[in-house]
Amino acid sequence: MDPSYKARKEAFVSNLSGSTIGDINVVTLVAPASVLLWSALQSRLSFFTPYGPAALLTDFLLNVLAILFATTAYSSAPVLLNILLITPAALLFLTQPPLRPTQKAKPPRKQNVNDETSKDVLSLPIHPFLTTYRSAMMIVTCVAILAVDFRAFPRRFAKVENWGTSLMDMGVGSFVFSAGVVSARALLKSRASSSPKGAFSKRLLGSMRHSIPLLVLGLIRLWTVKGLDYAEHVTEYGVHWNFFFTLGFLPPFVEIFDSLTVLIPSYETLSISIAIIYQVLLESTDLKAYILISPRGEDLISKNREGIFSFLGYLAIFLAGRGVGARIIPRGTSSIKSPQQARKSVLISLTLQVLFWSSLFFFNSTYAFGYGAGIHVSRRLANMPYVLWVSAFNSAQLLLFCLVETVFFPAVHRASSKEDEGERTSFATSRVLRAFNHGGLAIFLIANLLTGVVNLSIPTLDVNVPQAMAILVVYMAILTGIALGMEKANLKLRL
Repeated sequence: MDPSYKARKEAFVSNLSGSTIGDINVVTLVAPASVLLWSALQSRLSFFTPYGPAALLTDFLLNVLAILFATTAYSSAPVLLNILLITPAALLFLTQPPLRPTQKAKPPRKQNVNDETSKDVLSLPIHPFLTTYRSAMMIVTCVAILAVDFRAFPRRFAKVENWGTSLMDMGVGSFVFSAGVVSARALLKSRASSSPKGAFSKRLLGSMRHSIPLLVLGLIRLWTVKGLDYAEHVTEYGVHWNFFFTLGFLPPFVEIFDSLTVLIPSYETLSISIAIIYQVLLESTDLKAYILISPRGEDLISKNREGIFSFLGYLAIFLAGRGVGARIIPRGTSSIKSPQQARKSVLISLTLQVLFWSSLFFFNSTYAFGYGAGIHVSRRLANMPYVLWVSAFNSAQLLLFCLVETVFFPAVHRASSKEDEGERTSFATSRVLRAFNHGGLAIFLIANLLTGVVNLSIPTLDVNVPQAMAILVVYMAILTGIALGMEKANLKLRL
């Protein structure tokens, strides 16, 4: 890469101050608003069943391009875009009666030895709102990692240098939080299993094996960035560290802290404990100055201090996500609790999570009438306010998606069998969003590869806005096509 252009690229993403939390909330509200309109079309008109070309185009427009437009063309008027999405959804909800789900006639079910297995499977149902939440987060991430290199993407959305909040800062934390949420499914299966829990050393070794692919990806990214002389923002994670290393080191450390649940059964408590200890170290020692302003030494720790120490914050975020997942994934029904009551419990649980994390964030990041700590958010440090902000935001997103599902698809959580559950969840889930969730990590990798190809092929800083939008639309169309193809071929690669 030309040295002068590389310097321009690095300056383009450096020394930024971000935007307000209110601004970020309004922009990201487009994702739930898009799902709201999709749900209104499907529940009232069965617009996406059968799934023809018109349904695919509308699905792509609502759940992919709306997010792209919110961060580019409509970035100065996100409220208008939300109104354009919410208004027709509200009209459909008020004027069209809901469609009754069709039930296929089924023969009487015979009792067999697999009944207990079926009960175990049904105790951890598929939640369309979780699929939607994960997919929307993935789409925002894929959009941002390429769009940030174009002038069509406002600088206020790019990662801040030291202190402040931005859309991309939230995206990094949300990626980790959502991984924590879905990790709770394996944890709950393990708890429900009648087989004894394996030895800690064996479980730790298994988690390390899970880390190897991510660490290899981190090494590949390091080699390609250095080998191609690719523009990089060193103060983001350090000289050698990257986000794949953060993801790769999470499994063994999560396993270590998982063993502490015997003493501290709440993942939220574990998360807050890590965040508090890390914040105390930042405030009471020279650690904060060492990370932010100390000259970069020759040793590996000094060269990669941002990535190494911010890992503590991301570990806390992952555990917070796992705590939320452990509360909302189980079906929750029993002989005395109906599906409606179980869903009400999920909504109450998510509401309490939002209030809990938001209150902690308010008192931690402001002076709160003289009682708060007044600590500024720092994604570079992944400090305590950042952990609390990410946890509050993602809990709120989950609550919104769950509310949309409950209002428009009230029967989806009332399935009585695996087959019935498959039919209901398929009707209530966008095909595009389901494909992005199915592809998971593979889509993220392909997005990174395409971002590199575009940046090495095109001088993105010199591209005008219409050209940039055309490139971004094609890029997201390619990713969507790959995701749909992977789902059809049943190819999976998830975190």
